[in-house]
Amino acid sequence: QVQLVESGGGLVQAGGSLRLSCAASGRTFSSTAMGWYRQAPGKEREFVARIMWSGGSTYYADSVKGRFTISRDNAKNTVFLQMNSVKPEDTAIYYCYAVVDGRFKWGQGTQVTVSS
Repeated sequence: QVQLVESGGGLVQAGGSLRLSCAASGRTFSSTAMGWYRQAPGKEREFVARIMWSGGSTYYADSVKGRFTISRDNAKNTVFLQMNSVKPEDTAIYYCYAVVDGRFKWGQGTQVTVSS
């Protein structure tokens, strides 16, 4: 089993920055990638970003490209999402995920609210 714990959410003004963290524990050696999805009220969960544990390649949704940066600390089994130039439309619950044996494992989510 892999457990994921997110932190770093909160209230931020438009144009500001926020950094989310996701710490993984358990059978982390079986995870190939980690990343973030988000879900705004009344909307479906959508992909935000992901990073591969091996090689560190990254991929972003077009809506956050150039503003968000995903990174990892292999030694601490932690993934970060640096959110810059945030917009009100970035308001959502952000969920960390890990791909373990081909399946998605999810964190509990952390709320990000961007005020205009």
